[in-house]
Amino acid sequence: MPLKLYEFQAKDIFKEYGICVPRGRAVSTGNEASDVFSEIGCKRCVIKAQTLAGGRGKSGGIQFAATPAEAQSYAERMLGTRLVTLQTDTKGVEVKYVLIEESVPIKKELYLSITIDRSLQTPILIISAEGGMEIEEVAKRTPDKLIKEPLDIYLGLHSFQLRRITAKLNMPAVLSTRLNDLASNLFKAFIRNDCSLLEINPLAVTEDDKLCALDAKMDIDDNALYRHPEFEQFVSFQNISQSESLAKKYRLSYISLDGNIGCLVNGAGLAMATMDIIKLHGGEPANFLDVGGDASVEQVTQAFKIILSDPKVKAVLINIFGGIMKCNVIASGIIQAIKETGIHIPLVVRLEGTNVDVARNILDNSGLKIMSAKDMTEAAKMAVNATQIPNY
Repeated sequence: MPLKLYEFQAKDIFKEYGICVPRGRAVSTGNEASDVFSEIGCKRCVIKAQTLAGGRGKSGGIQFAATPAEAQSYAERMLGTRLVTLQTDTKGVEVKYVLIEESVPIKKELYLSITIDRSLQTPILIISAEGGMEIEEVAKRTPDKLIKEPLDIYLGLHSFQLRRITAKLNMPAVLSTRLNDLASNLFKAFIRNDCSLLEINPLAVTEDDKLCALDAKMDIDDNALYRHPEFEQFVSFQNISQSESLAKKYRLSYISLDGNIGCLVNGAGLAMATMDIIKLHGGEPANFLDVGGDASVEQVTQAFKIILSDPKVKAVLINIFGGIMKCNVIASGIIQAIKETGIHIPLVVRLEGTNVDVARNILDNSGLKIMSAKDMTEAAKMAVNATQIPNY
């Protein structure tokens, strides 16, 4: 899962790369909102709920204030509430921060983003004259209005591509130059911060023909976070559970689901196959958890703890094919985790591959109640049946 930044965090990074953003500051209390309004010193400010899901404008998460008192009132109404949008579930997400920033006079709204095109295996710039809240509908109904240009991984946007874009947008020369500067700076931010997405929607053409990022989305590839210790400060802002936070810390791929069979697997493909075969035999997986191909005993131990911390889990299925990952490492991790946390639910283990005989001896001599399966089908059936065992 990528590390998603709030709008105010992404805009702080944009400013480092010379990208124009409105003056403003994020706050967590209503009193601060009135102070920021006064600091900005403009006639009108925008009060924006900070969430990691889009669609705020249609759900009351963006309001305009003409006085410090009005800014405080809107901020107090938003903070602590749960904002429900088209991109959240019915519970919505809690608003912990609001961004107070100047209202910029807009002549036109554009859409601009850089993301990864996996079919082309390169970054791609997407721009449209139809920026704003309806961009999803534009993409769905009139995809030809989205201009897409693949980017040179070393040089970014070429001049001939810029000419092609500005011609399609019927953009005057002064804006063409500014768009080139903006695209260049945005690409630098994308590459240097290991992003999977940078999005500006809307990108405003102001009344004096400047380009200003009114909104900002920034997703960072979590596989590259080890290169960015400066992003550690953002982790605490994420709307993730304690289990997801622990999984990130130990570099485990974990997603919580609604079922009751906990899964600990090595390899994303095997993990998906394990969830499929559980469902085939009438069960429901409680999670996706891939410990990777070279996990340590500590990582396996933490993975097991994460599964057992889920109160929905009624049985655990461990499905390991030992290649680089040695089966005895998994066995040692299981035993260490059980010694530290205990286990009160059935445990099904299917092991194959490197050092499997050593691993089976470790488990057999552990004194633990473990159900061993010879293949995936038997393991899935045993796990599904185990969820029905009362008072295990």
